[in-house]
Amino acid sequence: MAKAVRSQKKVADIKEKKVSSVLITQPRPDSEKSPYFDLAKKYDLKLDFHAFIRVEGLNAKEFRKQKIEITEYTAIIFTSRNAVDHFFRICEEMKIKVSQEMKYFCITEAVALYLQKFILYRKRKVFFSADGSTAGLLEVIGKHKNNEKFILPITDSAKNEIAQYLIKHNVKFAEATLYRMVSNDISGVMKHDHDMIVFFSPNSLQTLFEHNPGFDQSEKIIGAFGPTTTKAVEESGLRLDVKAPAPNAPSMVAAMEIFFAERSKPKKAAKKA
Repeated sequence: MAKAVRSQKKVADIKEKKVSSVLITQPRPDSEKSPYFDLAKKYDLKLDFHAFIRVEGLNAKEFRKQKIEITEYTAIIFTSRNAVDHFFRICEEMKIKVSQEMKYFCITEAVALYLQKFILYRKRKVFFSADGSTAGLLEVIGKHKNNEKFILPITDSAKNEIAQYLIKHNVKFAEATLYRMVSNDISGVMKHDHDMIVFFSPNSLQTLFEHNPGFDQSEKIIGAFGPTTTKAVEESGLRLDVKAPAPNAPSMVAAMEIFFAERSKPKKAAKKA
C-alpha cells in the first residue's frame, strides 16, 4: 500500500458535511435485525454493503508445509474472528484435538466470546485486551510470556506488531499462516459517490488503492475498526474520522452512533455582541 500522503481538499469543518450514504466494506448482514439497519433508520442513511476482500483458507497440505505441531503449543493469540474460524477448521481437517489446557489471548472481548462457537468457554483460560487495542493485548500477553509457547495465526500478508513484541522479549512462538486475503472487484460499488466509507482491515484499504491509486478523500468520512486498520488508514495519509473500538464505543455501530448523534444536535445560536 502506498504510504505517500495523498492530496486532499482542505475542509474547514468536516462536521458540517451532510452524510446520507455509507459504504460498509463487509458483506450485508444476514439478519434485518442488525443494528446497522436501526442506525440507518434513525439517521436516515442509505447503507451499501460490499466486501472489499474475501478470505481463502489454506488447506491441510499447505499448512503442513509450515511444519508447526499445534499440540506442542500451550497458548494461541487471536486478533480476529477469521483467525478463530481457520484455526479450528485446520484442526478439524487434520484431526487435531486441541488441549483443554490451551490458553487463548484475544484482541477484543468480542473475539474472546466468539470462541464459544468452538470451546466450552467457561472451562477454558481466555484472556483479552480490556480496551481492544494491540497495546492492551500485549500487556496481557506480557503477564504470561515467560510460561507459555504461543501460536500466532496470521494471513499471508501480515505485518504483525505482536510478532515484533514476542521476538523482542524472546518469547517462544510460531507464526502460523492459516488463510490469505484476496481483493474483490469493487468497480461497481465505487461508481457511487458515498459520503462515508468504513473499513475493517488493512487489506480492505489496500483494495481501495488498488482500484484507485490516486484516491482523494476530500470531504469523505473515513471510519476504521481495529488497531491495525486504524494504523493503515493513518499511514496511508487519509484522515480518520470515526474510530472503533474505543472506551465508549466497543463496536463500529456504537462509534457511528456517537458520530451521528453529535451531528444531529441542534447548533448553538451565535452570541450577539
